[in-house]
Amino acid sequence: MVTGSDSGIGQAIAVALAGGGVDVGVTYHSDREGAERTAELVRARGAAAAVRRLDLGDLPTAAAVIDELAEDLGGLDVLVNCAGTGTAQRAMDMDFDTWRHVLSVDLDGAFLCSQRAARHMIEAGKGGRIINITSVHEHAPRVGAAPYCAAKAGLGALTKVLALELAEHDITVNSVAPGEISTPMTGQEEVDPRTVARPGVPLGRPGHTQEVAAVVAFLATPAAAYITGASYVVDGGMLLMGPQASSILPDEKWRQP
Repeated sequence: MVTGSDSGIGQAIAVALAGGGVDVGVTYHSDREGAERTAELVRARGAAAAVRRLDLGDLPTAAAVIDELAEDLGGLDVLVNCAGTGTAQRAMDMDFDTWRHVLSVDLDGAFLCSQRAARHMIEAGKGGRIINITSVHEHAPRVGAAPYCAAKAGLGALTKVLALELAEHDITVNSVAPGEISTPMTGQEEVDPRTVARPGVPLGRPGHTQEVAAVVAFLATPAAAYITGASYVVDGGMLLMGPQASSILPDEKWRQP
């Protein structure tokens, strides 16, 4: 199951998993058309697909979708928590409802979905994989993204706790932390990242959704069976630039969300 797989990184992950022969549960919040398109891409690769709406702002009720998809597909071996939302507003200007909504979707939702998925995996007795899509902001802050950063850092810590607690059931839990990726969320839908200059990123460009999906697909394979509690950063070297960026920024525009 891949939450938030109606577009962007989630869609690329669903397609990559299907390419490896994995049936996929697709979820969406509002873009059913996008989810159905993902399901078509999954089926085109010879895998089965099931689609459900998942509103992680309606918790804990919404997490029951995990059980529905597990029934539809005959079990659940891999959960990818990809659904997410964010803000572009300073913390001092933010109302509590906005703060709580981002935490609900990005952290509470991932917790509840992981909990339900792990129960299916434990009952089946075949092990499993939980892969959380965090962000470089699991590791570093950004102005205007207080709840997003708090949620992603929290999800990174939750990943490690679950890795410890679920290891006895042969369930591995890891996170994948993307940097700037060309997706609808970053305003770069259908953009070839190789055509976009990012001088401050060592590799000089944003990432492609397939570059994130490839890491997730690897973590879902038997080859990754001895990896748990790890965070795989997929950012073109962005996080390496802290001291360098701070010494060459020409103005204080970074203070704005």
